[in-house]
Amino acid sequence: MLKFGKKILYIVKNFCNQKLIKSIIIICIITLITLPVTAQVLVFPNLNNTNSWLPKTNNNSEVSHCIYLDGICLFKVAAASSDIDERVKVIENRLNRISNLYFSQKELELNIKVKSINKLPNVYVTINKQQIRLLTVTSSDVGSEGIDLDSKANFIIEQLEAGLKRAKKERELGYLVKRGLISVGIIGVLLILNFILLRQIKRLKISKERVAESKINQPVSTILIRREQWNLKEVQYRLSQLVQFVFWLGGIFIIVGLFPYTRIAQIWLFNLLRIPLRIGIVSLITYVLIRLSYALIAKLSSLLFSHDLLDFDSNRRLQLRLTTISIVSRSIITIIWVMVGIIVALSAIGINIAPLLAGVGILGVGISLASQNLIRDAINGFFIILEDQYAVGDFIQVDKFGGLVENINLRITKIRDSEGRLITIPNSEVKIVANLSSNWSRADLSIPVAYEDDINQVLSVVNQVAEEMLKEPVWQTEILEKPEILGVENFAEQGLIIRVWIKTKPLKQWYISREFRRRLKVAFDRQGLLLSLSQQKVWLTNIK
Repeated sequence: MLKFGKKILYIVKNFCNQKLIKSIIIICIITLITLPVTAQVLVFPNLNNTNSWLPKTNNNSEVSHCIYLDGICLFKVAAASSDIDERVKVIENRLNRISNLYFSQKELELNIKVKSINKLPNVYVTINKQQIRLLTVTSSDVGSEGIDLDSKANFIIEQLEAGLKRAKKERELGYLVKRGLISVGIIGVLLILNFILLRQIKRLKISKERVAESKINQPVSTILIRREQWNLKEVQYRLSQLVQFVFWLGGIFIIVGLFPYTRIAQIWLFNLLRIPLRIGIVSLITYVLIRLSYALIAKLSSLLFSHDLLDFDSNRRLQLRLTTISIVSRSIITIIWVMVGIIVALSAIGINIAPLLAGVGILGVGISLASQNLIRDAINGFFIILEDQYAVGDFIQVDKFGGLVENINLRITKIRDSEGRLITIPNSEVKIVANLSSNWSRADLSIPVAYEDDINQVLSVVNQVAEEMLKEPVWQTEILEKPEILGVENFAEQGLIIRVWIKTKPLKQWYISREFRRRLKVAFDRQGLLLSLSQQKVWLTNIK
């Protein structure tokens, strides 16, 4: 585990040391340095205001809202949640009238003052003798700020005056040209970054495909190492795509905020993408955690499959078991991370998950009562894996179905029979299972010979064929012990039945049986012996 953690840190360090990241940092620093001091109005919307998208539970609760001018928050007002939208709309309409009047005249007199009406300060704006009431400052506007109403009114006046002057300056031709040049520079930087990121993404994609290329008869340890590498490459690939998306989104967001006419689009863009972005970030983190978990499982499995801990030939059974546990672990890890991701995503968008979890718990109890077969499948599947009844790669016989195990999880087992059919068996139905490849297999041969042949000669030929086959290097690795010639097993209709047992490596019994029968037929033909067929003798008698 420690070694794997160090390896992950090493990979992250190398990834961060790549020319791509260095180039990005350098270009970003240059961009920030070259931005003029006067271009400081790259303002993000008010992130604390969630009234427009969170569910309202109490119409009498007081909430605050920003009053914007050209997308910049000047000050906040507050009211009951049922009245806040109407009040904000009225104030912003009045502010638009004031700003349009202020921007349309070159020489003007701007006067902002406070008048007390019903002991509440009212903010009035006078432009060339035309007076417009902006708002009435109420106790709700002060809230928990710890100031009185007059101080709040004076603060609003200062912010309003500064905002109007700034907005008018931003509409000057020279200012707009300067911002246009900055936008062109940002677009150029984005194009350079995009080119670098596209090359990086292409390299990672090619690297992933190269790692994913599988060759026939690869050792299990090699497969696990390649799986670990693929998952790490996948994490880097997705993070590079995320960086590319963030750069373009951030660049567009900044460019939109440079101009007073489009800055309001920042708020629209933020409101539009706020929830999808949160869900997307949680989804990406969940996906990365799943892939890193896969890489960790593959790393731990590959450590066990290393030459120092396991020998492939002598510990094949343990390797099959570890492979099966690795597959099941990945499915369990996926379910856990997906559930955690869903809960975090719901919490991130402002949904109270406590009642939801309680409801899910009650629903889970109901589902468990209604889905007892599913629970039995999971329990039986757990004990199948724990007790090593069979694993992926074994040849098993369950009831009348037999085949090679292709996949197993806590609920089902999938086997492929000799006709190529994929058979899915619920684990609760696996009551009695015959494993034909656990640790070793046996070729069980029944050889019919004619009654007329010399049985001693037949046994001698069979033994000779077995010894010759055992001496060949190709078959020595597949046959574990000297073949057992059991002798005459039975007297059958087709002749004498001679039985032979050959202990083989798992799943090699059919391959060796076919070769042994071929060699035996050749040897019998050479000696003039016959492999008997079913026969009947008929006696005819003349009854007088």
